[in-house]
Parts: sequence; C-alpha cells; structure tokens
Amino acid sequence: MGDFEAIFKAYDIRGIVGREIDADACFAIGASFGGYARDRGAARIVVGRDMRPDGAELSNAFCEGVAAAGVDVVDIGLCATEMVYFASGMLDAPGAMFTASHNPVGYNGVKLCGPGASPIGTGAGLEDVKARAIAGPPAAAVPGRAVRRDLLDSYVEHVLGFVDVAALRPLRLVVDTANGMGGLVAPAVFERLPFEVDYLYPELDGTFPNHPADPLKPENLRDLQDRVRDTAAEAGLAFDGDADRVFAVDEASGAMSGSLTASIIAQAMLAREPGAAVVHNLICSRAFGEVIAEGGGRAVRSRVGHSFMKQAMASNSAVFGGEHSGHYYFRDNYGADGAMIAVLVLLEELSRHGGRLSELAAPLERYCASGEINAEVPDPAAVIERVAAAFVSFEQDRLDGLSVDCGDWWFNLRPSNTEPLLRLNLEAATADETRARIAEVRALIVP
Repeated sequence: MGDFEAIFKAYDIRGIVGREIDADACFAIGASFGGYARDRGAARIVVGRDMRPDGAELSNAFCEGVAAAGVDVVDIGLCATEMVYFASGMLDAPGAMFTASHNPVGYNGVKLCGPGASPIGTGAGLEDVKARAIAGPPAAAVPGRAVRRDLLDSYVEHVLGFVDVAALRPLRLVVDTANGMGGLVAPAVFERLPFEVDYLYPELDGTFPNHPADPLKPENLRDLQDRVRDTAAEAGLAFDGDADRVFAVDEASGAMSGSLTASIIAQAMLAREPGAAVVHNLICSRAFGEVIAEGGGRAVRSRVGHSFMKQAMASNSAVFGGEHSGHYYFRDNYGADGAMIAVLVLLEELSRHGGRLSELAAPLERYCASGEINAEVPDPAAVIERVAAAFVSFEQDRLDGLSVDCGDWWFNLRPSNTEPLLRLNLEAATADETRARIAEVRALIVP
C-alpha cells in the first residue's frame, strides 16, 4: 500500500511509483473517490491517463476501485489533462487524470475534479478522499460498470470554438511536446488550421528521452529556441507532460513568461467581454494586473495552484485566469485550464496584430522578474517569519506564504505545495535592481 501521507498534496495526489504510490494505493484511492462521488449523487467518473509507463496499471487499479464503490467508469484513455476537464464538464461527472505533470520519470499521481470540472483540493474535498482511502471504504453491493469513450474529436471542436478560425493567418510554428500528451492533442487541433507546424519530440514516451517535460525551466526551452531560429518560425510553443501548461517563444526565440502570455490573452478576453473579472495568482507580474485594469476588467488575486484558481474563477464568474506557471483558465471551459485554448487565442491575437509576436508582447513586458528561486531550509515557517520581521515597515499579506509590497518592487516567499522547498518570486523595474533585491532577500533566507 502506498504512503498516503506523502502523496496527498495541496491540490493533487503524486509520488514515486513503487515507493509511495502503487496499484493497491490507486485501488484504495479509486474506491474512496468513488464513495465520495457517490455520496454526492454522482453515478459515473471520467478517468484518463498520460503516457507514463505505469499509467495503465495505476489507472486500471483506480477504475477497479471506483467500480467497487458502485460507481460507473467512463475511460477516455490516453489524453491531456484538459481533456478530462472537458469530459467532466460535458458529462457533468467527476473526473480523475493519471499524471505527474512535469515531474520526471518514476513519478505518477492523480488530479481529481468534481462534476463540471469543479476543483477538488485542500479545503475542497481532498481531505475527505484521503480519509476514506486510509479507512478503506466498504465495497458496494452492486459494482459499477466501465465503458470506453473516445472524446478527442469533441474536444477539438470545443477548443476551436474559442477563436474565429477565419481570422487566423498562415503562421510558421515550432511545437515542442517533449514526448508528452501535447503530441496527441496539438496535431489534432492544428491539422484543422492554416499553420505550418514543425513538431519536436511528438512521440508519446513517458521516459522523456529528449529532455524533461517542464517548460518552466529555461534549459528545457533550448531545443525549441534553436529550431525557431533555424527555421525562421514566427512563434514556438512548449508543452509540459500532460499538456495543461504551455509557454511561448517569440520569432527571435525570446522566452515569454506565463504572465506575459496571460496578459495578451486577458486583453483579448476583455475586448470580448468588457468589465469582466480576470483572476491572476499572486506571483504573476504586476503588469498583468495593470493590463486587466487598462482593459476595464476587475482583477482578482488568488493563491498559487489550479484548485485555488478554479475556486476564484467560479466565485467571481471570471472570464479568464492566468498563472505565471503557464496555466490559463477560461470560464467557457468550465472554469478549468486549457493550454490549447490559450494557444489559439494567442495565435488569433498575433494574426489580428499582423506583426511579430515580440512586437505584440513588447508593451506588456514592463518589469524584470526573478523567476522562481528555490531554497531548501530546515524550518520554512521560521524563515518566513524572519523575512517578515525584516520588512515589517512594508505592506504585507499572508494569502499564500508571505507577500511584501515595497513600492517599486515586490516579492513573495511561500512553501512549495509539492516539495520541501521555499519558493521566492521577486519583481523590480530593472535587471540590476532585481539582482540586488534578490541578494537582499536571499541573505535573510540563508543567513
């Protein structure tokens, strides 16, 4: 049996296969989630998985657990995470996606959602699922049944509905799917559009033989940047392992942050729906909030993480939400994240702009960010209090870790939800000031 204390995180379930999570654990989690869903009126659960080598074994065990709880299974097979959210919304059923996202080979886990792709995480049902798994919920008198459904075509139609396809101009793109599930969904969408697409590593291979499927790390963008330069492409796109995050590079191979991409998308969504709410997490660039205000929108600040973002999306009826980590949320996508939708909105904006992607982005790139800086410390809570005391004269909040507004610069220091780390994000007006401020804060983290 797996280590439930280790694998249940703030907003998903994730661990090392064979050591922390295994088929027995997944059966127990399936039975517990089935019981949780059944008690709330659900008759079926959508289940999908990514391309990791152990995904089929773990997801099959989970499905057996769901059935043992008396709940039917709709198995959609290999898919991107956002396809489970789409299916959950379309079928109004809870969902489970087997993936470890950007984590390296050897990890796997489950992302859960409620009917209509509603979030399940800390404070929103995940503790109940964990308690039931530990207790071992009893089997139902009548087991559930399993059916297989292929929803790829329906998903593609849904994604294409977010843009005016006729407005898209022929663009030369490079797409790095990093042997992840983008290799399934990106071609299915792009083959319907007037783009010339050069794919890097489109083969589904959960051993990640070319590079890790984590586009947040600059070293994993190098192949994409080189190919954009070599082919004179107009944009490059990099997906993570389960294809629910995407980062863009411009025609000069310059990497665009998630905040910058989200700012472009926010402009487009607010042009469609003036005055709407837009959610951003608290480590997004200050420019994102400025763009929302300039577009006549209402900025809503959220904790980091998809379950928290979805809760903020739902409670504010927000039209769009963006995270610095490359997650993008859409109200008309059941409030869930949709990387392919974000890509299409971005490319529609580029098509309408008529110029280069760097020119479209330039007015929105207003500050210099540190990127996420991680530090291992023996007592994260004590470090946060030490840093807070050093900046006591500045405006602070504790929405997620410690955020400090120092006027012309700001930072957030928060514990990781998935790893034993403190994460620092900082932004200032210039690169020199950003470096100086990083040194100032890091001296307090590791004296």
